[in-house]
Amino acid sequence: MKICVCPGSFDPITYGHLDIIKKAAKIFDRVIVLVVINPAKRPTFTVKERLEMINIATDDMPTVVSDCYDGLLVDYAKAVGACAIVKGLRGISDFEYEFQMALTNKKLCDSIETIFFNTSMYNMYLSSSVVRQVASFGGDISGLVPKKLHGIIKERFKRD
Repeated sequence: MKICVCPGSFDPITYGHLDIIKKAAKIFDRVIVLVVINPAKRPTFTVKERLEMINIATDDMPTVVSDCYDGLLVDYAKAVGACAIVKGLRGISDFEYEFQMALTNKKLCDSIETIFFNTSMYNMYLSSSVVRQVASFGGDISGLVPKKLHGIIKERFKRD
């Protein structure tokens, strides 16, 4: 079984994330969407909430599962028997950082490859930060995240 890990913060999961996950699901037998816990970041949603949103957003994808981890990504990938790490690229600005991380991961574990997928042109501008900003001002997030998540996200940013 070919397993890949799609890591990220997913704070919250967006159509851009789902674009990459769907592409990975066409190639791999199992896709693990991994919420990587970064102590340097202050997320809006808890790990539990992010996992719940991932599960809701991918409930029609039987080969996709979610998990969380707070250590080195390659250690997790080795532990679950993954052969690849899948990363999404929106544009050139993402590539430099992601390429550096891929080379570091390769140095740490030569047997795990990093594969880059470009998001569709409709999602190139999209990030979790954009979703949070639009939601915080009460804007329309319908083109940014699945409808099943609107209530959860809007509730977090509800203005009194």
